[in-house]
Amino acid sequence: MDIRVLQYFLATAREARITKAAESFNMTQPPLSRQLKELEEELGKQLFIRGNRKVTLMEEGMILRKRAEEMIELIEKTKAEASSSGENIIGKSVSAVVKQKESA
Repeated sequence: MDIRVLQYFLATAREARITKAAESFNMTQPPLSRQLKELEEELGKQLFIRGNRKVTLMEEGMILRKRAEEMIELIEKTKAEASSSGENIIGKSVSAVVKQKESA
């Protein structure tokens, strides 16, 4: 499961239409449908009830939506923290270890 597929899933859940979700990613409906089907196969759960023009989240889909939103939010926070920092994360860790050893 990768982040991109979770974003596809969230867009589809939000739009309730695969075609509309696909348009938001500048793609056609068939590749997005395929990605969603592969996600369902990977999880071993049906996430959507597919109608003629609309999809509805099943209970398993509602659970995944909550977790996917949390994951995406955490990823965005991590990116923001990493980019706002003057140092890289590894540099901070190494500096902290060196300072601890110097004070010991």
